Amino acid sequence: MCMDAKANALVAAVLDGSLTRAQAKELYRLGPEAVVLATLAAAHRIAQLQAKVLGAAALDPSTPSGQIPPYAKPSAPKRRGKPGAKPGHKGSHRAGPPRIDRREEHRLDVCPDCGGPLQRCRQTRTRIIEDIPQQVQTDVVEHTIHRDFCPRCKKHVEPVVPDALSNARIGHRAVTLTSWLHYGLGVTTAQIVDILGYSMQLPLTPGGLIGAWHRLAEMLGPWYEQIAQQARRAAVLHADETGWRKNGLPHWLWCFASKDTCFYLIDRSRGGPALAKFFTESFDGVLVRDFWAAYDAIGGKDQQCCLVHLLRELEKVDLTNSSDPWKAFAKQLRRLVHDGIRLRKRADFTPKRYAGLIRRIDQRLMAMARGTYGDADATRLAKRLLRYCDSLFTFLDRPEVPFDNNLAERMIRPAVIMRKNIQSNRSDKGAVTQAVLMSVYRTLKLRGHNPLDVIAAALRTHLTTGHLPPLPIQFVPDG
Repeated sequence: MCMDAKANALVAAVLDGSLTRAQAKELYRLGPEAVVLATLAAAHRIAQLQAKVLGAAALDPSTPSGQIPPYAKPSAPKRRGKPGAKPGHKGSHRAGPPRIDRREEHRLDVCPDCGGPLQRCRQTRTRIIEDIPQQVQTDVVEHTIHRDFCPRCKKHVEPVVPDALSNARIGHRAVTLTSWLHYGLGVTTAQIVDILGYSMQLPLTPGGLIGAWHRLAEMLGPWYEQIAQQARRAAVLHADETGWRKNGLPHWLWCFASKDTCFYLIDRSRGGPALAKFFTESFDGVLVRDFWAAYDAIGGKDQQCCLVHLLRELEKVDLTNSSDPWKAFAKQLRRLVHDGIRLRKRADFTPKRYAGLIRRIDQRLMAMARGTYGDADATRLAKRLLRYCDSLFTFLDRPEVPFDNNLAERMIRPAVIMRKNIQSNRSDKGAVTQAVLMSVYRTLKLRGHNPLDVIAAALRTHLTTGHLPPLPIQFVPDG
């Protein structure tokens, strides 16, 4: 009994982390059984702490995905089908170049196998190869600026050089290209310096680039405001947010996207204050969102909650809840959601044609939302159905509205990838530049424009006239 009490005391010291070297030697002297008991107890305690730290958020179905550590999230499921086009699909290939710069002929003098003479034939074939020249050099222009005196104004005047910003030594295309690589594609500043230094013989410094990008964002500020206004006037607007950091402090990057507009906003708030900065006027369109409660104050009944988020939550609850009431509730809700999606995907779908089925789906939804369930997860989701009953099947009444928030997630994904490379922002000015240039580049891409040509031309116009031209509309190719 005395040895058991001593062993228990030593095991307790192991569990609370107060075991000393002398106590460890004493535990060893008690024999293998005491060591095994202490090791098992320590392993059990470690498993409990890991489950508390890692599993609490991952196993709680109500925890937003953005608050779960990446190492605690389950692996992505394997691809079901074979990747690539289906058998019989028409092949695709790269289009030929619009011009041929030079032509070369290749002919053997002797057989490469035996070294014997060759009999000349008329058979030929052509092969087109496009490559980057070995020496890609910048276009260096020396501008001679004449300063003349105006007798009427009593001062010297000189013409404006429209190819670069004032006091800048690199032109618009260089600034635009580097900022597009950084804010549009997520390339780091150090990598951009290497790319231009080695490949284009344009030596730059990280500080000089960042300063040029700040000036570019200031010049494109009116376009940023135009993007916000056009997003607020969109008939269908998608919204999403993700974590961000500014000077080491937690912030949120908001994304508001439509079919031809994408607006980013970096703010400390994940709630109403950030939304109030964007929705400065009443929103008359349909807001497609997830179930984050901050969106409830926007748009009234004209909202569409993402059904894919709802189906994902059902799958998440399935991992921790196998009770019969939950299984019955989840099966019924899945069937309801899939029935609505299948109805919308019918080729002849119109709200008027299928008004009866839409009314039946609404009735089934209200029956589930007002039901009584013997399971906590089912009761929680039933309350959500009741709260958002007017926003779950809006896509059946408004055919132009999708049933998922895929657009916003695709628009915010480049920022998530960029966040891993550039580690967010270190200052308020950097965050503003990030939001402005990301919004401009993403919007121009949605509208089918070449950002290098459009922005360079806009900067020339601004330097010449003093005004930035309007933001380009949707690009329509000739023919």
